[in-house]
Amino acid sequence: MSKKKHDFRPDDFVVYPAHGVGQIVSIEEQEVAGITLELFVVSFEKDKMTLRVPTNKATEIGMRNLSSPDVVSKAMTTLKGKAKVKRAMWSRRAQEYEQKINSGDLIAIAEVVRDLHRTDDQREQSYSERQLYEAALERLTREVAAVNGGDEVQAAKKVDDVLVSRAA
Repeated sequence: MSKKKHDFRPDDFVVYPAHGVGQIVSIEEQEVAGITLELFVVSFEKDKMTLRVPTNKATEIGMRNLSSPDVVSKAMTTLKGKAKVKRAMWSRRAQEYEQKINSGDLIAIAEVVRDLHRTDDQREQSYSERQLYEAALERLTREVAAVNGGDEVQAAKKVDDVLVSRAA
């Protein structure tokens, strides 16, 4: 079996659309119905979860390398923007937010954080708004941390500082 050239290598941090930042632990072969499949074994330490992703499908399903520092700073700029809240029904907006979060696109995720962020003196968030906000915030923070060398506390502070400065 010829070894193909991959965009991803063991130890690489990658972003998997539906789960956020994971790390490739290894590449393994598995026989399924007489066909040998080559799989990326991706560990999501925070969620205590491991995924096996066929190497030939990885890009197709949206697995990608971490964002460049450039994209991270664009995401930070996005956070500074004014919240854009459509007048659509909440169920429709919630669906859009969820799609953005699961797109794995850092800028789209930053938009969700921006649009759902509340300061202490703003109206209460509903439970589902809060859930979506926290999911988006966690995705954003984890990727910012991974791009900047892995310190999540520092990344969370950085994101928070941007959101707080915006609110002022």
